[in-house]
Amino acid sequence: MTVRIVISALALALPLASSSLAHAQDSAEKAKAVTEEGGKHFDAEGNPTFKIENGAVDWYTFSGYRRYHSDCHVCHGPDGTGSSYAPALLNSLKTMDYATFISIVAEGRKNVGGGKENVMPAFGDNKNVYCYMDDLYVYLRARADGAAPRGRPPKKADKPQAAKDAEASCMGG
Repeated sequence: MTVRIVISALALALPLASSSLAHAQDSAEKAKAVTEEGGKHFDAEGNPTFKIENGAVDWYTFSGYRRYHSDCHVCHGPDGTGSSYAPALLNSLKTMDYATFISIVAEGRKNVGGGKENVMPAFGDNKNVYCYMDDLYVYLRARADGAAPRGRPPKKADKPQAAKDAEASCMGG
C-alpha cells in the first residue's frame, strides 16, 4: 500500500476515532520517549515523539525542523510561533492529539468566526509534506513542550537507514 493511500485512509479514519479536536494538555512526561524503532521514538501511547539528549535532537526532530521551515513557516511563523495570518502551532500542539494533527495537515481546515476566516490548505497530496508528517509533528511537539529551542538545532543524530528507506519509498526514489 502506498504512503499516499495510507495517509488518505488515516485522514478519513482518525477524526472518527477522536471524539474531539483536543486532548489533555501535553507535557514533558507524556512526550517522554519509551520505545524506539529505526531511530524514531514513540511515547507510551504509541505516538511519535522527540528525543533530545545533551543538546542533540533525534533525526526526525531535525527533519521536522527542516520540513516545517520549507512549507509551514510562511503562514505559521518561524519555529511555530504564529503570525497575523495563522495561529501559533506551539499553542495548538499543547492540546491537539496526533490523529487530529495528521487529519488537519492532510485534509486542511476552515475556521470562520468573529468576522474572520482562516483556511489551512490540505497538504495530503504534497509529498514534501505528507512523506514527513510524523517529522513535522515531532518537531512541533518538541517546540510546544519547550524541549527544543528556537532556531536550527545545533546538534542532530545521523539519519537512520529506516528514515532513508521510508523517504525513498514515499518520494518514489
